[in-house]
Parts: sequence; structure tokens; C-alpha cells
Amino acid sequence: MQEAIIQAVVEGKDVLALLPTGGGKSICFQVPTMMMSGLCIVVSPLIALMKDQVENLNKKGIPALAIYSGMSFPDIKKTLQNAAFGNYKFLYVSPERIETNVFKEFLPAIKPCLIAVDEAHCISQWGYDFRPAYLHIARLREQLPTVPIIALTASAIASVQDDICERLLFSKESMRFRQSFARPNLSYSVLTPASKQKKLLDILQHVKGSAIVYCRSRKQTQELSDMLQLHSINADYYHAGLDSATRTRKQEQWIQGKINTIVCTNAFGMGIDKPDVRVVVHYNMPDSLENYYQEAGRAGRDNQRAYAVLLSDPPEMEELGKQAAMRYPSLASLKELYNALMNYLQVPAGIGEGQVFDFDVNHFTQTFQLNKRLVVYGLQALSQEELIYLSESTFKPSTVVFGCSKSDLYEFETQHPELEELTKCLLRNYEGIYDFTANVYESHLAKLLHLPVEDIKGQLKQLHRYQIIVYTPQQEKPQLSILKNRMYQDDFSFDMDRLQLQKKQFEERAKAMMGFVENRTKCRSVQIGNYFNDDTIQACGICDNCIEQRTENLTEKEFAAISANIIQLLTASPLSAQTLLEKFPDALPAHVWKVIHFLQAEQIVGTNPAGTLFVRK
Repeated sequence: MQEAIIQAVVEGKDVLALLPTGGGKSICFQVPTMMMSGLCIVVSPLIALMKDQVENLNKKGIPALAIYSGMSFPDIKKTLQNAAFGNYKFLYVSPERIETNVFKEFLPAIKPCLIAVDEAHCISQWGYDFRPAYLHIARLREQLPTVPIIALTASAIASVQDDICERLLFSKESMRFRQSFARPNLSYSVLTPASKQKKLLDILQHVKGSAIVYCRSRKQTQELSDMLQLHSINADYYHAGLDSATRTRKQEQWIQGKINTIVCTNAFGMGIDKPDVRVVVHYNMPDSLENYYQEAGRAGRDNQRAYAVLLSDPPEMEELGKQAAMRYPSLASLKELYNALMNYLQVPAGIGEGQVFDFDVNHFTQTFQLNKRLVVYGLQALSQEELIYLSESTFKPSTVVFGCSKSDLYEFETQHPELEELTKCLLRNYEGIYDFTANVYESHLAKLLHLPVEDIKGQLKQLHRYQIIVYTPQQEKPQLSILKNRMYQDDFSFDMDRLQLQKKQFEERAKAMMGFVENRTKCRSVQIGNYFNDDTIQACGICDNCIEQRTENLTEKEFAAISANIIQLLTASPLSAQTLLEKFPDALPAHVWKVIHFLQAEQIVGTNPAGTLFVRK
């Protein structure tokens, strides 16, 4: 559909394009921009994706720029000046940057010909990844009413599609394009193994080529990567806690085939164009079919056979069912959090609008002895209500991992006693920090050691210079802005109807995800297509459910032929089950197994101590 989408954009129409992962979304705004006079503003939530696309465009001789968190003010201003007065075709920005005064100041001079909104589901409060900052994009439309908008996403249900168009103020002449959600070459499977590690090893040993393994936690990525390496699988790990240079290096090594398997959190994969991924394994269950479809869809973009395997277990299903209560706090919890926050910032009732504070979420949580996860979700809810605004770095603390041997550490501590207290404190308070990267809070360490925060930062930098630890400081100071005057305690109000609707949406998504896992009969591709309102998909014939259906349909003639061949082969010589399966390249492995199990049950075939099969006399 790329040509039709490009044509609609060139004609000046607003466009919503739903293209699956790997469907070539970037082409749909890059090509029309090259055909038009002016610059395209691309709104994207992912810094890594922005950098990759800018780098790729520049390599092609197409001048492009990006503004993202961590840039200094002079660099931001220079970039905007280049966008306004230079010969540039693309300016990538995060949604948070649109509302800054410096961006508004330069916008009239930039004169964009197109606004592209990537990951457009983020603008919908019914989307699985709603981000309040995305709502600011509509203000661009108000300032630039004649500039067309193209909104792109890989996965959005009907209600989210409607919400995207409404929030971006699409014109009546707007157009929607939706590719089929079918992936004919991708075989989906859901397994519930006794041992996930054993099953993961089995999958990676039998499916040759590039692989992605998605995990829930950063710690787990390194643990699984280490386990795979012990079994001679060429693997490495990746998560957002690693420094930028390390992430880039690991990503490049995987893209170039120097690493076969990357074990990662969902921070990996966005915007990466590697067509020959043969298998994507979800070691933990995603919380929505939207996320699962996007991540699984990174396999088999070369249209060759590929596999998406989800490893589930009952406790994970139970945990997903309980997540809604944590993610969407009660009115009483929000009121308690709001008052604690205002007291922490020392803002009296009736004032505060426009004030900006440096904000340490960990120090706040400890001061009021609050549950960390409830605080994170509660602050996000207050932000969505536009009572407060949190900078991008609020939930991205500094990280530390030890980079020396224990004997070297002991020797170092004897030579530098002034730093020993800090190394001991790190080891005591951050479990696993010797082997795994940990989030650390300088304010917490300062409190434990009764030292100023700046002294702690200085000591951490010293340890880093001595290569005792790898210390990655927080890129910029987290800040919290108050958008409305502090409410009086008795007048606290919050749109709970909206929050309850969001909670209901989350519960429905979780229920759909659990239903997908539990449904052992309906084709996996059809289930996914139906979820996204695509009723055109036919049974794929290659997912676990389709294969099971075909296995059940083993005819008497097929059974007799396979049985006779097995007996003939084993009469000649005992064989292992794997070797025996390889003797039937044209039969379904499940059919061969079914016959083997029957022959074993009938005492026609036995297994000797070496594990090979033989015909009983």
C-alpha cells in the first residue's frame, strides 16, 4: 500500500496508515517529503530510533536532524536554526520537545510541508502505550492548519484508530490504509514447558540463524545470555540500562551476524531492519496482543519461514490478571500521593502553577515510605490528568556495575580506604551489582553514608576512572513541573471515569492476551487478525494449533505407511528418535511421533539403555 499512501500524502490529505512491523512505514513519509518543497517534522518517542533514521538518511545524502533528551540548550538551538534556515528535509523530535518555548519560537521559520507521527497509538488514551506528551501534537495542527499529517502505527484496534484521527483533528477528506495482519511465513506457537530454560535451549539449538529472546527484566537478560553461552550458543544481552555506546555496539554485532542471539527487554528492536531473523522467543508473556504482534513480527521479514514462540506459565497468567489494580490506582491512593508530593515540594494550597522543581523519585518514595510501583503509576496518572509534568529522565536513574575481579577490589580498597565505604555500601544495598547492571540513586547512597550528594557523585566517578565500576550518570536532572495550583485537601478532584475506562481497556487487552495463550484450537494468525478487526485472514496451516489439527487428521493410509517404514528401518538397525524423524522429510514430525508412541504402547517398538529405538522380537 506504500504507493497509495504516498499519493494521498502528496495530495495533501491527512492519512492514518496501519502497517505491520517491517511493513515499510518510514518510506510512506520519507518519499513524499522528498517530492515536496519543505521539511518534514517527524514525532517519535524513541531516541534510538531517531538516531538510527537520521544516520541512515544522512548516509543516503538526505540531510536530516534530531532533537532528543540529553542535548544541551545551545545544541538544541543550533539544530533548530539549521532546520529553519538550512537545506534540511527531516527534523526528528520527541513529543516532549514540541511544547518547549525554543521549539515554538523557531516553528514559524521551519515551515514544514508534512508532520509524521510515528507510533501514533501513543496519542490515544485507549492505546496500550498512551503518552500524555503526544497530546501536544494536536497543537501543531492548530498552529499549522494547512500542513497534512500522516499517523503511522503497526497495531491499533478500531477504537484506537478512531481516537487517533479525532485527537489529531483529521479533516473529513482524510484516508485510512490498513495492510492485512497476516504473516503467511511466520509460524506462531505457545508452549507451557516444565522448564523454560531447557525449552529455550532446545529451540535455539534446532532453529538456525538470528534470534531474539524477549525477557521482562534487565537482570534476566544477562542471566539467560550467560546460560546460553555456557551451552555454546553465540548470545549477548541488551537493555536500556546499558550505556549508549555499549547498546550500539551490541546491536551492530547482532545485525552483522557476529552475535546470533540477542537476549533483551522490549527496549530492543524498534526501527531495526534485519530481515533474516529466524525466531523470536518471548520468555515471558507480554501484557497485550499489540506488543506481542509487534515484537513477534520482527521475525521473517525476508518472507522465508520463521518462528514466533511464546513460553507461558500459570503464575504469569495470574500476575497479568492482577496488574490492572496496580497500574490504575484508586481515588484515595491518588489523593494520598498528590498530597505527599505537594508536601514534599513544600507547595502551599492555592498556588504552585508554573513552578518547576528538581525531583528525585527515589528520595520522595523513601521519605514517605511509599510503594515504588504505585508511585510510578500514580505519577503517570497525575501527569495524564495534566496536574503535573515529568521530564523524560524522571524514571531513568544512574546505573552501576562492578568491572573488576574481587581480588582486584580487595587490593584497591587497601590502597584507597577513602573509597572503601562506598564500594561496601554498593555491594550491601544493591543485590547482584557485581554481576548485573543496577539502577542506583546517589541521594540514597548519600543518606546511607551521611555525605553530600555531590561527594557521592565524585566518588562514583573516581571508581569509574579506576575501572572498579562502570558508572553511567543520569543524563539530565529529573524535573517536575506543576501545571495547576495545588488543590485544597477537601477539593481534590480527578477524572476517575477516564481512569476507570483506561483500566477496563487494559483488562480487556490482558484478557485477550490470556485468551490467545489458552486457545489451543483456533489458528493463531486468525486470532491475531480478528483482534485487530481483520476478518480476511485464513488459517495459516503452520502455527501450533493448525499443526495439531492436521495431526489429528492423520489418515489410516498415512498411519500404515509410516508404521511400515518405521518397523523396516528399526529392523535394519536401532536408531535415535531424531535420526528416525529425519528419515521422513515429507511427513509432519507430529504424525511420525504419533505412530512411534502407538508402536511403543503396543510393545512393538522399545527403547534400549542408550536411548535408541528398536523393534521387539
